[in-house]
Amino acid sequence: MTELAPASSARKSHLAFALLWLPRERRRDAMVFFRFCRAVDDLADEPGRSVEEKRRLLQEWLDAIEQKSLPAGLEDLVARHGIERNLLAEIVRGCAMDVQPARFETYADLEKYSWRVACAVGLASIRIFGCKDPASSTYAENLGYALQLTNILRDVGEDAAAGRIYLPLADLRRFGVDEGDLLHGKPAPGFRELMQFEAGRARARFHAAIPPAADRGSLAAPEIMKAIYLRILTRLERSGFPVFTQRVRLSGIEKLFAAVSRILQMRFE
Repeated sequence: MTELAPASSARKSHLAFALLWLPRERRRDAMVFFRFCRAVDDLADEPGRSVEEKRRLLQEWLDAIEQKSLPAGLEDLVARHGIERNLLAEIVRGCAMDVQPARFETYADLEKYSWRVACAVGLASIRIFGCKDPASSTYAENLGYALQLTNILRDVGEDAAAGRIYLPLADLRRFGVDEGDLLHGKPAPGFRELMQFEAGRARARFHAAIPPAADRGSLAAPEIMKAIYLRILTRLERSGFPVFTQRVRLSGIEKLFAAVSRILQMRFE
């Protein structure tokens, strides 16, 4: 089992930015959990290891979860916040699906993967954030699906260059897009319609992710994530999904504006 990802690597994501808005102690705990997520995710993608070694190391994480022998800080976190250990195991299993290039025949298949790598993360996170309302679990699942699908849409070009296609194959056929075209960075005429269709699915999940009133004060961080990723999704749509020529991103100022705007909105809702 590898160690938790170094703290420096955990400061470079949209999630890390959103966590800055948490109270200090909860932010510290969230960063410990985030470093676990980064450790297993980076392990699955690490180019210097063989497939067999990656699977062995991920299995060591699963064994540590079952045997309650995780790094001390993570074990303490799980105990104090009552995080279900199976959620950690599902995150590892999701990362294991990335060890070799994946394909998903249907959207339902993609949702199973997304639940592991995104929804399970959200369900564990809301315990750290201090949520009590059971409706926050539904919120976390909807937001997890939305964030993951937005990530997939943004990264289609990069993933294809690595031999990976996360978009459902049934949807590719529906819009006349060939796997080979994606892998070679030469999308067919139906590609834009395919991407808009999937973006509609992501947007529907964003709209379904409604923070329950009782936990609204605890959900500032995921609401900031939602605001940031909605802007990324909108930019993808408005620019025609140029995913093979550029990476759509927000500047630091744009992220800050999205965060402040959402925090102010929540105060008057």
